[in-house]
Amino acid sequence: MTYDKRGAVRKVLIITLLLNLFVLALKAVVGVSTGSLSLLAEALHSVTDSASNVLGLIASHFSSPAPDREHPYGHHKFEAMGALGIAVFLGIACFEILQGAIERIIKGGLPVKISAPELWLLLIVLGVNIFVAYYERGVGKRIGSEILIADAKHTMSDIWLTIAVIGGLIGVWLGYQWLDIVLAFPVALLVFWSGWSVLKENLPELVDQMAIAPEVINAIALSVPGVINCHDIASRGILGRQVFIEMHLIVNAQDVETAHRITEEVERQLEERFNPARILIHVEPPAYKSNQISF
Repeated sequence: MTYDKRGAVRKVLIITLLLNLFVLALKAVVGVSTGSLSLLAEALHSVTDSASNVLGLIASHFSSPAPDREHPYGHHKFEAMGALGIAVFLGIACFEILQGAIERIIKGGLPVKISAPELWLLLIVLGVNIFVAYYERGVGKRIGSEILIADAKHTMSDIWLTIAVIGGLIGVWLGYQWLDIVLAFPVALLVFWSGWSVLKENLPELVDQMAIAPEVINAIALSVPGVINCHDIASRGILGRQVFIEMHLIVNAQDVETAHRITEEVERQLEERFNPARILIHVEPPAYKSNQISF
């Protein structure tokens, strides 16, 4: 049975979208009133937060786990593509932050002015970011949604960014104007690292990278009584989300019914180990020999 998690994903994304818009408004208001480059960069990052929520809603809408006529292997890659889009947004944010910081160093700018009430508003922003990150990650892990986990990592980077920016603005409040520009650079690096992590986790599914070592599949298949040989093994997908396994099997059977029973046991053991898994087995005659475990 296939579990359709899209309803739960949409609910979380809508809640986090509203919270991210609230955070964006606070950052923008305080950033404009103080003239803080690091805070305006943070507001830009929050634009990508909201955009990634919208992208996640679109991706979730199209990512039904059930196959259909046009998508016989299901729609799981739509969510991976959504996570890839989040990585792209993070890359754009990184570039914009660095560009703004370099321009401020070369051309200069007005001094940053910050007040105690504005710092308290930023603490509210920090609290909202912490709630969103842990809420998304908790639900994402519970229902196995890569788009929520990826977006939670995105928001988690916001927590450290906000802490750094608040620390810098406290320094500005105490008279250290240069802290605002200096902190813009680690903000950009943290944004880049967050995007790279999301990309690294989801790219294997998009490029059909090997999901399971063929030697592991071979060992499981050969442990089933009646299996003589297992070769030409291939797998793709991501463990815990959805994997596809193909193999050629030689069985010790003189009739189709016995061969079917043996292959069913191989499928059962593989599904038990790597669920959810979709397995295709091609049975060959006992006289056939092959030592080619994988392609």
